[in-house]
Amino acid sequence: MDSVKTVCVIGLGYIGLPTAALLANNGYIVHGVDINQNAVDIINQGKIHIVEPELDKFVYQAVKSGKLKADTKPCQADVFIIAVPTPFHHNSKDIPTPNLDYVMSATKSIIPYIKDGNIIILESTSPIGTTQSIENLLSKNQVDTTKIYISHCPERVLPGYIMKELVQNDRIVGGTTKEATEKTALFYKTFVKGEVLKTDAKTAEMSKLVENSFRDVNIAFANELSMICDKFDIDVWELIKLANKHPRVNILTPGCGVGGHCIAVDPWFICSSAPENSNLIKTARLVNDSKPKYVISKVKEKIKDIKNPKIACLGLAFKPDIDDLRESPAVLITEELSQIPNSQIYAVEPNIKSLPKQLNKDNIHLTSLDIALKDCDVIVALVKHKEFIGIKSNKIMDFVNL
Repeated sequence: MDSVKTVCVIGLGYIGLPTAALLANNGYIVHGVDINQNAVDIINQGKIHIVEPELDKFVYQAVKSGKLKADTKPCQADVFIIAVPTPFHHNSKDIPTPNLDYVMSATKSIIPYIKDGNIIILESTSPIGTTQSIENLLSKNQVDTTKIYISHCPERVLPGYIMKELVQNDRIVGGTTKEATEKTALFYKTFVKGEVLKTDAKTAEMSKLVENSFRDVNIAFANELSMICDKFDIDVWELIKLANKHPRVNILTPGCGVGGHCIAVDPWFICSSAPENSNLIKTARLVNDSKPKYVISKVKEKIKDIKNPKIACLGLAFKPDIDDLRESPAVLITEELSQIPNSQIYAVEPNIKSLPKQLNKDNIHLTSLDIALKDCDVIVALVKHKEFIGIKSNKIMDFVNL
């Protein structure tokens, strides 16, 4: 698209920063925006504030070339990409409700800079109707939405492989109008090698929610299976390996729960929108949310006769070989175990340098693997980081098949 030269990316986290760096390395002038001044300062030095393979090279090259700059405020651009968090409200309701505060705040922040012909893209995973809500908000603030193009294009990347998958994966683009879909699809085709699939905004929103709910349901089956196998003293890992020899069976891997910004969150967006039609999706979510409690109960049973237990928790991230702790069941388990009277918790997480706020307690220590293996009474494997694979000890409670 020869007419598109500048891009403003709102949110420089796990999706926004890789996207901004990729676009800058593809020739666009990119203005990245984040409310975190520390993150902005780090990026403007050509460095990164998150862990993601290859991202450091992309950001360094983008900043060095002068095509990527970060700031706390937006500026005028041809394309605006909103890539901010979409968590849910932790309330007393049976089904958590989506929190769109960040999306709406990001939308308001770009209003003074929008001009005719702009493309506004929501990449944040969102409940059905959010893209339309953005258009409505802009209209209420005297933006002529008939002269701009508003679309949703959900990110579909796997942490640890983001820089590859941003380019290689197929993308789904859905506009609030057909013309918006076409304009947005043309933009993505300039840097995406995968197929760019065109639809409407609501279908694009639903596609991402369905993809992650599918995963959640299948993980729930594996997690439930692991608890049943434990009851009958059956090796669940061997069982799954055998069952998967069937040509039409592909059971996923059980763990200590489900975390992250997508699979642990997105199914609730469907449940909150259609509670009467999403019983299976809700049940899967409840099964996966119950697995950390099951892990905790097994550890407590193991250490019941130890007066001052020293417990090693291997891994805090929500999946292997990343530093992302969002919605991590390992963090929840570590925090709960720290409440055992007279306990000392040795947290081993090679991808972080300091403990998150909820784990800043006197009896929780971020330590090395060697110290944990040497000093602890029980070693609880919660995340299958590469550093942990192959560890052998009669102290290990292995919930991830090391």
